[in-house]
This record gives sequence, structure tokens and C-alpha cells, in this order.
Amino acid sequence: MKRFWINRIQIMILVLMTAVGGSYYLMHTQKSRLEQQVSADASGSMVIPGGMPVGIYLETEGVLVLGTEAIEGVDGMMHEPAEHLLKRGDYIIGFDGKEISDKGELIAAVKSLEDEEVVLNVVRNDQTIQVRMNAVQSGFDDYKLGIWVRDNAQGLGTITYLKTDSTFGALGHGIHDTDTGELLNISKGFLYATNIYDIQKGENGNPGGMEGIIVYNNYNMLGTVEKNTTEGVYGMLNRTDTLFQSEDPVEIADAGEIQEGKAFIRCSVEGSVKEYEVEITGVNPCANEKNKTIEIKVTDEKLLNLTGGIIQGMSGSPIIQDGKLVGAVTHVFVNDPTKGYGILIENMLEANG
Repeated sequence: MKRFWINRIQIMILVLMTAVGGSYYLMHTQKSRLEQQVSADASGSMVIPGGMPVGIYLETEGVLVLGTEAIEGVDGMMHEPAEHLLKRGDYIIGFDGKEISDKGELIAAVKSLEDEEVVLNVVRNDQTIQVRMNAVQSGFDDYKLGIWVRDNAQGLGTITYLKTDSTFGALGHGIHDTDTGELLNISKGFLYATNIYDIQKGENGNPGGMEGIIVYNNYNMLGTVEKNTTEGVYGMLNRTDTLFQSEDPVEIADAGEIQEGKAFIRCSVEGSVKEYEVEITGVNPCANEKNKTIEIKVTDEKLLNLTGGIIQGMSGSPIIQDGKLVGAVTHVFVNDPTKGYGILIENMLEANG
């Protein structure tokens, strides 16, 4: 009887090892197959188009200053210690000689103050400066700087492409702070899996949007974000098999190849990636804003019925014409959601280096 149970346990262990090993082998094989598809005779001129929604989480380089405020001191008077010293859009990266990387570290540094004088290292317009100020004592051993700050941002967007080295491009525009309107300087970021659960249809004067469930944990993490630029968000996709399963690589189009007329955008507003017909109505490679070089109009009746046209969350949706990747959706016309802008794919790839 004892030998019977030993044999049973050995069989169970063998089955478990086979299942785990088999799953790893399948994932590794899938990733290798995708890399071979892109690199197969392409010489870097092909990528795998995306269209999948993802959650994006960014951490700022230091702590972003949103504004200043007046606070009451122990003397009963109102003081605004940061007024005219710190500006909206500044990044605090140091406090009395100590590095500051997030809001928690800044709060801890302020709590540890024993007197009013403070020296901050601040990044302003890409220049690092020192700002001397006096914190306000608002209670016994309690000091305040009188500033509003932020150290992270989250959002929903769409993957545009995957390259053979597992790097990706997304959005086609940068992520800006909602209060300052400035492009966020980031220290790091992460990409997460998401599921779209609701679509808000766009209307004239009221752009719609995609609403997704994003759980920010290691299980749902897909990769890292390394760059936030005006032309898009870029990074490394570690779990290529989660997003890219059977997609075929396509060629990259030069700006001169793009013509006004029929094209398609890839997005996942119906639960899976599908192509929807659009019309390219204008191409201007010399536009003042690189992410507004292509003009498009949604003509696909199914997409129009579902979303009203282009909605928030579709930024980054690949634009395909004549079987080539020409760009990505970036903006919607507020007064006409059937129309929008896109960025040339060559501009996205150039920004990614």
C-alpha cells in the first residue's frame, strides 16, 4: 500500500512538471516565432502592427509641482512660502542634499525638518537649479512647504507596433500632466493588461472614450515604459505572447507612399483586434506638430455605430494602407468625432531611436 501511494505521488509530480515545462516551452516558442516573422527577410523594414489596448503607469522624474497655496502658521497668519519660488511644472529632485524620487520621500523629508530653512534641487525647463525657501511652522515640530505635487500618472492607450527586439511603440503622442498640460518627465513606467468593459460614444463637442479595467500588479504587467515623447510612448514588451499571438508582420511605409484614399485602422473596441475602414483625407509631412501629419475620416458603418468615430483610448491604433503600416491615430476633431489626426510611422520610429 505504501509503495502504491509513492507511485501515485511520483506520477502527480511528473504530470505537474510536464504541464509547467510545456507551458514555458509554448510561450518561448511563440515568442521566437514572432521574432522570426518580423526579422525573416525584412532587414528592419517590417514590424508587427498592434491595435491592442493596454494600461500605462508612469512615475515622474522627481516630484512634479502642480501649484502653491497659502497655509496658516503657528502665528495665526497666512503664509505662502513657495510663492514666486516654485513654479507649476517644476520637478523637485533634491531636498537638503538628499535625492527625492517620489512624493513619499518628499513628505518624509519635510516631516524630518528641525528648522525652517530648506534648499531644494529643482528641474525647470531642462535646467537644474537650487531654490532656497523657508518652510512654514504650522504646529509643534510640524512644517509645511505649501505646494501641491504629483509623482505618477495612469491611462489607457493602444499599442501601435512591435519590433523584432521586443520593443514597442504606442499612443503616437506623449502623456501630459492633466493639470499643467506639460509632457511628463518620467523615471520609469510599466505596461499592463487591460479589458475594455464600456464604450462611451463620441458626439459633436463631446469626444467619447474607452473604459477599461486595469489591475496594477505583477501578474498583469506586460513590460516596461522607457520613453515618453511627443511622438509616443516606448518601451520593452516582456510578454509578447499575451498581446501578439497570430499577427503577421507588415512593411513600414515611407511618407511619400501614403496616398489620399482608402485605408484601415486596427483597434479593439469589440473585444478583439479588428480592422475598420477609414479614408485618408490629407497628408502633410511638414506639419508643425508631428502627431498631426495625417488626416483621416472614419467611414466604417460598424465602427461609427459603435463609437461614433475616433474616441479616447484609440490613440496609437495602427493605420494600414495597401498592406503597409503608414502611421497611428493620435487625435480626434472635437466638433466631429468621425475625423481625426494621425502620426507618420516613420516619425514614431525615429523618436524611438
